[in-house]
Amino acid sequence: MTPEELSEAIRTALTEAVAADDFAVDVPAEIRVERPRNRDHGDWSTNVALQLAKGAGMPPRDVATRLAERLGRVPGVKAVDIAGPGFLNITLDAASAGELARSIVEAGAAYGRNDSEAGHVINVEFISANPTGPLHLGHTRWAALGDAMSRLLKTSGATVTTEYYINDAGAQMDKFAASVLASAKGEPTPEGGYPGAYIDDLAAQALAARPDLLELPADEALAAARSVAYDAQLQDIKDTLADFGVHFDVWFSEAALHDSGAVEQAVERLREQGHVFDEGGAIWLRTTDFTDDKDRVLIRANGEPTYFAADAAYYLSKKDRGFDEKIYLLGADHHGYINRLKAIAACAGDDPEHNIEVQIGQLVNLGGAKLSKRAGNIIELRDLINWIGTDAIRYSLSRYPADSPLSLDGEELRKQTNDNPVFYVQYAHARTSNVARLAGEDGVDRGDGFDPSLLTDPTEASLLAILGDFPRVVAQAAHLREPHRVARYLEDLAGHFHKWYDTCRVRPMTADEEITDLHRTRLWLNDATRQVLANGLDLLGVSAPDRM
Repeated sequence: MTPEELSEAIRTALTEAVAADDFAVDVPAEIRVERPRNRDHGDWSTNVALQLAKGAGMPPRDVATRLAERLGRVPGVKAVDIAGPGFLNITLDAASAGELARSIVEAGAAYGRNDSEAGHVINVEFISANPTGPLHLGHTRWAALGDAMSRLLKTSGATVTTEYYINDAGAQMDKFAASVLASAKGEPTPEGGYPGAYIDDLAAQALAARPDLLELPADEALAAARSVAYDAQLQDIKDTLADFGVHFDVWFSEAALHDSGAVEQAVERLREQGHVFDEGGAIWLRTTDFTDDKDRVLIRANGEPTYFAADAAYYLSKKDRGFDEKIYLLGADHHGYINRLKAIAACAGDDPEHNIEVQIGQLVNLGGAKLSKRAGNIIELRDLINWIGTDAIRYSLSRYPADSPLSLDGEELRKQTNDNPVFYVQYAHARTSNVARLAGEDGVDRGDGFDPSLLTDPTEASLLAILGDFPRVVAQAAHLREPHRVARYLEDLAGHFHKWYDTCRVRPMTADEEITDLHRTRLWLNDATRQVLANGLDLLGVSAPDRM
């Protein structure tokens, strides 16, 4: 019996109780069941009696008692105990609990998928680094978390578009172009410009693409250097992210907002909403009406739009493209953006509590990492990939909440020991693969028999219980936007599997031992564990190796 099937059984029991006039309540469309923290309290627990007691007009334990009597007659339910003020602790019989193993194997990659976020149309924007240099450690946390969050939302039924906002307009791009052109001319880096060997590489590419670069008038030379260097640097960012397993559905150019007139149109649209005013020759947005600490300038007195004006135009672009919910994942230095972005949403006529969500990722320190030889003053993501590996970086960043400062040890992440969480989980998957491979060589075939009533060892009950909890963990992690819940679940699952592996044999111990349905059924359980480990790792963008 799966958790979903048990939930439906409880709902049916409630419906029957209402029909029999045991009590009068509105039967919920869905009943939530959870794993008890203490396995001695059963396989599953529900607080539905506490939820319905007020509507029923009776104490929660009375509701629980009447419901327990009906649940106890459900096939597959071994026992129903009432705990505390009215919790129902449910124990399944071995056959009913063990049936989950086959359900998981047959579901395959689909196990864990749910519709808890169905109907949500979400734009997730993350990283959005300036295309003026390589991606570095500061961008890496949101690269891992943003991608994992998007995977979770999709798995939970949401329609998700991932988006990278290319900050390719403004003074930083002018400084970038000037730095590349200066390098091409053999001149020092201009004041406030970008140093590093990568600028020299871009300058060489600019000279190769435009042999006449140094002969052009100053403005044309700057534009040519900017065009070539921008394309090359943006491609480097895309290539690095691809190596990191991150792919974006949309690459959105800030410059396109200015070139298309979208910024000016945004100002007029916000004026029509009644929140734009003129003062001191500038055009302002009255964001103080919506919790911002001060009103914001959209167009300066000299007629130049501010970054805030582009932010407003970008928000309206997302709205116009049909994204009801917009998630912004920003760096640690962007705390001030939260209220102003929510104010934009409110000024645009949206609900800032529903239509926009802003999360701030805290800084990451990585011990042992070396500064980039190309950029000189940063730790490049590409160097981290080569040094530690994509799997270890992504998993380690995904297993902590985004709002907690993080300090990691690079050498520890490289170790293949059980103290390294990513190795511990991946090794569990590799071990399940090895068990299946060797069992096959011994002649144990899943298709020859399955008797879930044989899974009676306590370690099997515990393993089945945590396997059944996977869909709930996925749905909760998606709803809370917290991928670390999946990582911590996988570590717990790996621990339960290793204990089971040490206790229960899938393969015959000797060559002449008869292969029975117990061996075959345990192989189903082994393979169910392998599937859940693989599905969970995939949600984090981490590989599930068959051998280690």
